[in-house]
Amino acid sequence: MGLILFLIMGLIAGFIARALMPGDDSMGWVPTMVLGVIGSFIGGTLGAFFFGGGTFDFSATGLIGSIIGAFIALLVYKMATGRNRVQA
Repeated sequence: MGLILFLIMGLIAGFIARALMPGDDSMGWVPTMVLGVIGSFIGGTLGAFFFGGGTFDFSATGLIGSIIGAFIALLVYKMATGRNRVQA
């Protein structure tokens, strides 16, 4: 049951990060879920580094950390692929 909850939280975090990022992010729900899961790892690692605690602790602030991590992952993805450039 924990894995299903983790994937659902990843989907929610990825969707919110895509909504906050300006520009066109045309991807399906599976890449959005993967984005959120990667964001959970990034947010959990940064949270454990700065504030202490376990990397995989589930808390109410975990969703916020996941959204921030997903936003960072989406930003790095856009920078690496050049998808944020405007074509004339």
